[in-house]
Amino acid sequence: MKELKTKKMKNFKYYIGLLLALTLVFTSCQEDDASIGDIITPSNVTISAEVVGLDADNPYGDGSGFVNFTATANDEITYQFNFGDGKTGVAPSGAIQHRFTVTGVNTYTVVVSAVGSGGVTSSTSMEVEVFSSFSDVEVENFLAGELVNDSKKWYWAANIPLHVGLGPVEDDYGNGEFAYEAWWNAIQPWDEEKSCMYDNEFVFTRTEKGLTFEQTVGPAFVPGTYAGTIGVDGDTCHDETVATTMFGVKNVSFFPSSSKAATEGSYNEKPYRGTTFEISDGGFMGWYVGASTYDIISISEDKLHVRIIEKGGGAAWYQVFTSSKPTEGEVFESVFNSLVWSDEFDTNGAPDATKWTYDIGAGGWGNQELQTYTNSTDNAVVEDGFLKITARAENGGYTSARLKSENLYEFTYGRVEVRAKLPNAQGTWPAIWMLGANFDIVDWPACGEIDIMEQNGQDKATTYGALHRPGNFGGDADIGSIPNATSTTEFHNYTVEWTTSEIKLLVDDTVFLSFANSPDTPYNLDFFMILNIAMGGALGGDIDPAFTEDTMEIDYVRVYQ
Repeated sequence: MKELKTKKMKNFKYYIGLLLALTLVFTSCQEDDASIGDIITPSNVTISAEVVGLDADNPYGDGSGFVNFTATANDEITYQFNFGDGKTGVAPSGAIQHRFTVTGVNTYTVVVSAVGSGGVTSSTSMEVEVFSSFSDVEVENFLAGELVNDSKKWYWAANIPLHVGLGPVEDDYGNGEFAYEAWWNAIQPWDEEKSCMYDNEFVFTRTEKGLTFEQTVGPAFVPGTYAGTIGVDGDTCHDETVATTMFGVKNVSFFPSSSKAATEGSYNEKPYRGTTFEISDGGFMGWYVGASTYDIISISEDKLHVRIIEKGGGAAWYQVFTSSKPTEGEVFESVFNSLVWSDEFDTNGAPDATKWTYDIGAGGWGNQELQTYTNSTDNAVVEDGFLKITARAENGGYTSARLKSENLYEFTYGRVEVRAKLPNAQGTWPAIWMLGANFDIVDWPACGEIDIMEQNGQDKATTYGALHRPGNFGGDADIGSIPNATSTTEFHNYTVEWTTSEIKLLVDDTVFLSFANSPDTPYNLDFFMILNIAMGGALGGDIDPAFTEDTMEIDYVRVYQ
C-alpha cells in the first residue's frame, strides 16, 4: 500500500506541475505579444560617404584615412556598420566616422544594416576609395617581423618592476604627470596577484594585407577599476566567458597618436613615439578594460611599452611586454666573464690605499645629509674578511665613511658585483654606486651616475637603484626597486651589467631595472666606484633618536669585463 500511495502522489504532483507550466506558457506568450508589437522590417536603406580632405588635388582624401558615413532608413532603431577592413561600428543616429589605416589608396566595401523592431535588418552597401599616408614600418617589423608570414610572440615583462602601472587619462595637475604612472607605480617582478596572467602569449603575424594579432594563451586579467562595470570580481583573472573577445585572429591597424598624453605629455622626459595601434573585434593584450587602442610609448630591443585608456575614460594603464619569454627564478647570464679587478678584503686594518681613497667632510653633500665623512678606522675598517663601513652618533652629530676608487681604478663597461649586508637602523642611507670620472670637469649630472644599490632610511625591505644624467636626475632619474626582506640580516649580491647598448641593475641575479644605453648618454666613458653610508637626507629621512651606530658589511667588490 505504501508503494501504491507514493505512485499516486507522484502522478498528482505531475498533473499539477503540467497545469502550472501550461498556464505560464500561455501567460508568457500573451505578455510577449503585448511587448513586441508589430515587427517591421526597415526599408529604403541608403548610405553616403564623405572622404575627409577630398578635393581636386586630393581625389582620395588628405591622407588621414578618415571617412564620414551617413545612413538613413525608414522604421529603423539603429545602424550597424561593417567597414570592410575588419572593423565594425554601431551608430543609432546613422552618422559615424571611421579611419581606414592601410597605407596607400585602397578600396573598401562598406555594408550598413538598418536594425528594426525584433532585430530584423535590411542592408545596403557601397564602395569607398580612400588614401592613408601614415605608416610606421619600424614598429610593424618590431612587432611581427619584416617578411610576409613572419610571426613574433610577446609576453608580459613580468621579470621587471612596473610592467603594469596606473595613471590619470588627461588631468596633468599642471606638470604633465598624466602621461606616466602617477597613481600606482609599485608593482614588482612576479607580482603574486598578477601571477594568473603571466602565462599569456600574444602573437603578431605579418600578412600580405598587414598585421594580425591573436592571444593564444589566456586568461584575461580584469582590474578592480573596470570589474564593477561588467559585474565581475576585480583584480583577478577571468576566462572567455567574461572576456568574450579574448581569442581569435584580429586585424591590427596603425595611425598617428591623438591622445593628450602622446601629443602633449612625455615619459621620463621623452616624447611618446607618436604611433597608435588598434586591435580589431575587441582584441586586447591580456588586460581586459573594454579597450583595444594602444599608444606606443617606446620600443627598445625586446621591450614594447604602451598605454591604454580604460573604457569610460577613468584610468590609463601602462604596460610593458617582451618578446623574450621571462622565466621566474631564471639565472642571469652575464656577457662579462673575465675578472679584471677586485678587493676581497682579506687584510685586516685600514682599506687598501692602492684601491680606495676617501671623500672627507660635512656639508650635506647635495642631499641635506647630516654625517661628516672621515678616513678613520672607526668608520671604515677591514676585519675578518669584510669591509665594515660604520655610521656613528658622535658629539651631537654623526660620522661615517665614503670610499671611492677615483684616480685609482676607473673603467668603461663591465659587470660590477658587490656582496653586502646592509644596516638596519632608521635613517641610515647606504649606497653602492658609480660616478663619471670626468665629474671634476663637467660636474653632475653631466658626468652621469649609476646607483647600483640604495636603501631607503625608512624601508629596509626594498632595494632601489637609479640612473642619473642630464634631463633625468634627482627625482626624475630612471629608478627601479625590488623587494629584499633580508637585506639587513643576510648578504646579497648587488650588480650592474653595463654595455654599450644596455645597463641592467640586479639583486641576486634578478634584473630590476633595464636601460637602453646609446651614444647620447654619459654612460660611455670611465666611471669610478663609491661605497658609503649617509645619515638622513633625501633618502635617509628621519633618524632614530636612539641611534648609536650601524654598519654596512661588504664581503667583496669584483669587476668583470
